[in-house]
Amino acid sequence: MNQENLINLTNLVCKEIAIVSDFINAELKKVSSKDIETKSLNSLVSYVDKNAEIQLVEKLGNLLPAAVFLTEEETIENLEGEYRWIIDPLDGTTNFLHQLPFFAISVALEFQNEIILGVVYEVNRKECFYAWKNGGAFLNGSKIEISQKTKMSDTLIATGFPYYDYEGVKSYFEVLEFFIKNTRGVRRLGSAALDLAYVACGRFDAFYEYSLNAWDVAAGALLVKEAGGRLSDFQGGDNYIFGKEMIASSPHIFDETLEIVKNAFYKNQ
Repeated sequence: MNQENLINLTNLVCKEIAIVSDFINAELKKVSSKDIETKSLNSLVSYVDKNAEIQLVEKLGNLLPAAVFLTEEETIENLEGEYRWIIDPLDGTTNFLHQLPFFAISVALEFQNEIILGVVYEVNRKECFYAWKNGGAFLNGSKIEISQKTKMSDTLIATGFPYYDYEGVKSYFEVLEFFIKNTRGVRRLGSAALDLAYVACGRFDAFYEYSLNAWDVAAGALLVKEAGGRLSDFQGGDNYIFGKEMIASSPHIFDETLEIVKNAFYKNQ
């Protein structure tokens, strides 16, 4: 796919996602406790997630019929292929169900195992973050860039608390303690996709979390990369989309952030 086609596709994806966002927003106050299912420990889903995913699959399938899908709610069979859409129809489901206004749609396009398109759409503020490979990152038509802060003491850090996988919780809190004591603060807002979008536009300076899934981070990772940021897994490698752990930050504090996280989680390696 050439650059012009990729740009056009990105624009079309943003338009289709906005339509699905309107559906999610319209259902916000209609969901009741009987509509909520528990998939696993502290992992919730409702008809809104599933219906939104069905809509996205249909719309994206029409835009690129050759592509297969990897989706959170598995409303379509998850397959591997040359082109693959990676979809989280509602990242921040718990926020949504509790009517906390911080949740988003996350859509990425993978081509031959590389993310080439990413869109994160914040439903409440109608903020569309998007990027395509080698094209930069944007928010509602304006180019965005990573934070330029150079001192850890000036930064604001984003994270996600462990909510079902507690194997690394001691290491996690070791890192959290450092950031609490050495930054302007730590925020846990409940959507990894939006955390990454906010790193990309400089609202947050860094993000770290473990027990992540590809649909949580694929689109946001491209946003950070195209906005000038750096990403890795907790050991400094590049297995951050499917490796279930991620660090994302501005280049200015990346090495320090990585050292802190790596020393806590892999101190004996």
